[in-house]
Amino acid sequence: MQKNKKTAFLLWGVAFVWFTTHFGGGFASGAQIYSYYVRFGHWCLFMPVIAMLYNALFFAYSLRFAKKHEVYDYRSYNNAFYGKFAPIFSNLFEVLYICVMCVAPAVAFATGGATLSTLTGLPYLLCTFLIGIFIFIVAIFGTDLVRRVASVLSVCIIVGLLIVYIPNILSGTGEISHALETMKASNPSFGKALYSAFIYGTFQLANIAVFVQHAKSFEKPGDAVKSMGIGFIINAFMMVMVVLGILTVCTKPEMAQQSVPTLFMVQNGIGKNFLTPLISILIILGSVSTAVNMVAAMVRRICSSFGRQSNALSKPASREIIVALLCCIVDFGIAQFGLLTLIQKAYGILAYLAIPVILIPYIIHMIVTRFDTKS
Repeated sequence: MQKNKKTAFLLWGVAFVWFTTHFGGGFASGAQIYSYYVRFGHWCLFMPVIAMLYNALFFAYSLRFAKKHEVYDYRSYNNAFYGKFAPIFSNLFEVLYICVMCVAPAVAFATGGATLSTLTGLPYLLCTFLIGIFIFIVAIFGTDLVRRVASVLSVCIIVGLLIVYIPNILSGTGEISHALETMKASNPSFGKALYSAFIYGTFQLANIAVFVQHAKSFEKPGDAVKSMGIGFIINAFMMVMVVLGILTVCTKPEMAQQSVPTLFMVQNGIGKNFLTPLISILIILGSVSTAVNMVAAMVRRICSSFGRQSNALSKPASREIIVALLCCIVDFGIAQFGLLTLIQKAYGILAYLAIPVILIPYIIHMIVTRFDTKS
């Protein structure tokens, strides 16, 4: 019984790592959901599920491979996965991941800092600095602590989102129906909606670099499939819920000018005096969780090149502290440029880069090795 509880905890823990990595400032603010789904009509109710199913397949495959072949930092994993083509594709993946490491955590610093500044009235520079300190402290204590933090953050975030969205969705059913009818009447393109979901899901594939380190906690390779199945349900459900919430206000003329659709929804919904600070806190938590996972993965990757790392029960090595600090300094510096608009465009560019580096090679690998059951 104790063993079953431990296994279930690990499965849910890794699933929560996916959610907290996926749930960044863009997700929490609703900007990503609006940009990639709601803008493309009533198909927005189904496309998030398709995108997450697409991600679940690739993430389960990568985690299963990592556990089966015992490769837990993304360089070792890529060398094993790409085989004789590793000199080309492992290095291309490094370039892609460096781009992601510059984009995603910088969004976290900028979004979290801006939200904290709005809540407290403190200067933006100081707020991004405080966000950076928290990310740095958590990231240097190893993947086990990161996973535990991910679970706590996930529970807080999910409960908070339910508190924010469910009342607004229930009170806005009329607006949702009106929005869907208006969307259907405009005859939106299924192809464009599907392509947007594909781009969204393909950009997310770069997170494989973050996830493989957590495969070490599984008892057997098959646990990867179960864990990502749980992750699929969590992520798809939460995305559809955000879609429904945004639909309550998406027909308002002011919606086109909103950079934070979720905040706009709350301000036009019920309980705005209580829910406005709550959603702001959730945006900060979402931003921090993404950056923590990204920085922890980069620390593990760089330090593995120099030899033995400290484990979760020991004090972090000075090398790990320095690497984490450097990563945070770089991300903090990029955030000061206010690159949110540029970064939104960068997501699409990263998706195009991921197609030849991840998508196509993985499909070929699945076919040639019969889903890693054949040498």
